[in-house]
Amino acid sequence: MQIINYEALSQCIREAVRAELQEHFKTAVSQPAEERLLSKQELAAELGVSLVTLTEWMKKGLPFLRLHKRVYFKKSEVLKIMQQNFND
Repeated sequence: MQIINYEALSQCIREAVRAELQEHFKTAVSQPAEERLLSKQELAAELGVSLVTLTEWMKKGLPFLRLHKRVYFKKSEVLKIMQQNFND
């Protein structure tokens, strides 16, 4: 029967923890955190536009979500569409 010494056990634990942390952060990067939805008022304030302008943009294709008669936006989607339209 062979008994592992303290240094070998300590090294084994460090390697296992390092491997788990690397795997965790790889997964965390590939799966971004859930994005908070913005209301019309919040997005208008963020973009510095009026609610009327925001409504006009929605009619022209600005992406939004409708939940229980309310309208919400994902800021990342809005900025992506605006950037695409600006670059076209």
